Amino acid sequence: MKQSELFTKVLREAPKDEVSVNAQLLIRGGFIHKVMAGAYEYLPLGLRVLNNINQIIREEMNAIGGVELSMTALQDKQTWEKTNRWSDETVDVWFKSKLKSNADVGLGFTHEEPLTSLMKNYISSYRDLPVLVYQIQTKFRNELRAKSGIMRGREFLMKDLYSFCRSKEQHEEFYGKAKNAYLRIFERVGLGDRTFVTFASGGSFSKYSHEFQTLTEAGEDMIYLDRKKKIAVNKEVLSEEVISDLGLSKGDLEEVKAVEVGNIFSLGTRFSDAFNLNYIDEKGQSCPVIMGSYGIGPGRVMGTVVEIFHDDKGIIWPEAIAPYKYHLINIAKDPQSSESIYQTLLDKNYSVLYDQRDETAGVKFADSDLIGLPLRILVSDKTLKEDSVELKNRQTQETQLIKIKDLSKHLKK
Repeated sequence: MKQSELFTKVLREAPKDEVSVNAQLLIRGGFIHKVMAGAYEYLPLGLRVLNNINQIIREEMNAIGGVELSMTALQDKQTWEKTNRWSDETVDVWFKSKLKSNADVGLGFTHEEPLTSLMKNYISSYRDLPVLVYQIQTKFRNELRAKSGIMRGREFLMKDLYSFCRSKEQHEEFYGKAKNAYLRIFERVGLGDRTFVTFASGGSFSKYSHEFQTLTEAGEDMIYLDRKKKIAVNKEVLSEEVISDLGLSKGDLEEVKAVEVGNIFSLGTRFSDAFNLNYIDEKGQSCPVIMGSYGIGPGRVMGTVVEIFHDDKGIIWPEAIAPYKYHLINIAKDPQSSESIYQTLLDKNYSVLYDQRDETAGVKFADSDLIGLPLRILVSDKTLKEDSVELKNRQTQETQLIKIKDLSKHLKK
């Protein structure tokens, strides 16, 4: 991508109505555009980051047997009445409207009910189980407060996976696989050393659910962390009984702020009972399907990464999710060498953003720091005198001169 072909522009000042670091930097860098509180459009650079996160999630979900589908955002009232979750008294974040026929319709904030209803068409025997399906789909929640940028939205993307199993043992086996897959996801996006399995309320069907909490001062949650054991307890469930149950010591627990980037729940038979989702076992007996729910917000992950990986100049993207790996910048009077390098990188399928704009070196450097690509390749009259380019690491700020003839080999290595 040539930077001049991006229709977006970087902004020198942060939007005055944004208080979160992620929103300020992402808007200034041309990654997102704010439509209203809690609703953001992903511009070309931001969409590339989001797609990179989604790809990592897909790979890990597929690796544990997940099968992707896509469900409707429009929700039928009757489906949700089966669990009493159409009621505004039960769920206070619905966006609701009416069809031309005057029938009630809502925008999905999650998908347990419609997916359980769908599975009645496909699950009837123990031979049909387990079923492990997921989607990466837009959700809508009428949040009272939406002041954390893309970390808390009214319209947002969610990866939600649902498991349908024949027994508690089969469910727990997959639940463990999902927990490990989540840890791999957060490791791959760059949050691994800051993200901890956190014990939270398990509701009616299990003693605990598990949140994945990432340490950051921008977080809305308070957790109690045992760093040595790498587990934490949500403040909402912290008690002497829980501490003892988990084999923790109160003196080892550190109170820290965190943001919930994912969660997994055992649902038991709550939804299968409501929809009569049963299967026939080997003995011919009818049994309810046991379910689980597993969620990650890709946009929230993206916002969390920005909250953690930035400096006073801009964003510092982890390589795995950066919109481009290399930022090629030309400040030489003759752009011929830069054009040749750009074409070589493209021919070798390197991910590169090329800044060949007619701007000052200072503007280009400031924009580059704000956008935050992992490696900057600078072509200047000074470097060309040595038949070289300057390679700068955005995170470490280390620079080195690389001969142009050795550049491809060096980048590959």
